[in-house]
Amino acid sequence: MELLVLFVVLFALLILGVPVGFALLGSAIACFAVMDIPLIVAVQRTAAGISVFTLMAIPFFIFAGDLMYRAGIAERLVRVADAAVGRVRGGLGLVDVGASMMFGAVSGSAIASASAIGSTMVPLMKDKGYPLDYSVNVTVTAAIVGLLIPPSHNMIIYSAASGIGVSIGDLFMAGVLPGLLTGAMLMMTAWLVARRRNLPKGYFPGWLALTRAVAVALPGLMTAIIIMGGILSGIFTPTESSAIAVIYTILVGTLVYRSLGWDAFWGAARKSARTTAMVLFIIATATAFGFALALLEVPAALASLIAVITDNPLLTLLIINIMLLVLGAFMDMAPLIVITTPIFLPVAMGVGVDPVHFGIIMMLNLGIGLVTPPVGSVLFVGSAVGKIPVTKLVRTIWPFYLTLIAALALVTYVPFLSLWLPSVFAK
Repeated sequence: MELLVLFVVLFALLILGVPVGFALLGSAIACFAVMDIPLIVAVQRTAAGISVFTLMAIPFFIFAGDLMYRAGIAERLVRVADAAVGRVRGGLGLVDVGASMMFGAVSGSAIASASAIGSTMVPLMKDKGYPLDYSVNVTVTAAIVGLLIPPSHNMIIYSAASGIGVSIGDLFMAGVLPGLLTGAMLMMTAWLVARRRNLPKGYFPGWLALTRAVAVALPGLMTAIIIMGGILSGIFTPTESSAIAVIYTILVGTLVYRSLGWDAFWGAARKSARTTAMVLFIIATATAFGFALALLEVPAALASLIAVITDNPLLTLLIINIMLLVLGAFMDMAPLIVITTPIFLPVAMGVGVDPVHFGIIMMLNLGIGLVTPPVGSVLFVGSAVGKIPVTKLVRTIWPFYLTLIAALALVTYVPFLSLWLPSVFAK
């Protein structure tokens, strides 16, 4: 009865258009009321959800990503990618993916990547004669790579939600190879689609132009190197690295590029404050919802159900992936990480899956949900940037969907991709 109330209230509120955070909190309160639990528990669990020191990194990484966009780092990364791969047929599609990979390495946000790279690449591709649906589809699917290539604030959320202290540094390193692999696969898909649709071909500007583009973009790219180098060397923690990223980005934007003024700084501060408030509120209320699930013993029941179906690790991961893909189509990434990690992580570990490996599986799986209707937030960002209806995008996005699913299968069933780099740096 209590479980029915929990989910009926949740879906009823979502259908009515209530924001996700309030829907999660409202359903948790309704469940506590039916269970005769003091409602102050909902407040306590909500507060406890964000009383985690590592979550301090989230506002800083969000702020750093927005500052990078306003400082023009995204445009400089586009120039590097254009000089490197823009000469092949459909080259601007490859440029889009490459720029998203590089921007993901300094922002760690799929939405920031879709917004920053999309606002630069989509108009450029349109002017060069590329179909609008192709331009936006490449942009939104390439943005998912930013969730894998460090730093990624979603990995920080996963570490906090795991309850076992999964190393953020290991998660960051584990995402590198899967991120590069996914990006390469998307590049291949963009090229194949471009050949089939006979899209325009660019030209190679010469090695001197490529060298100059790299030199100009290097200060921005150094952000990722400083963050990862500092974490791996033990100079600072992941949380401290996020603050370093903000300071370094301000210095690069004001002293090197001289493109970050007061208006841009305060604009980034206001937008980051709003985004952080939304993200942390969702995390907090998802914690209360997750506590209700734990009281109802849903994680244990689900684990027992999967164990009854199969004890084969391959099938177990397949079942979990299917469940996450379905859930990701209806709910945003942050609350799903908080809610589903305590449910599925013990099941995965029970069949021998490393928690770091499982974290990367979740990042890519739920990232696919960000470009899946009806609640694909990155897909809607791309739609807004390109001024094209989502219905037109989903008609031609399927080759990129299939590529992301193929990448998910490789990441899921080839643990080496996720675990090799952490093992190297652990020695």
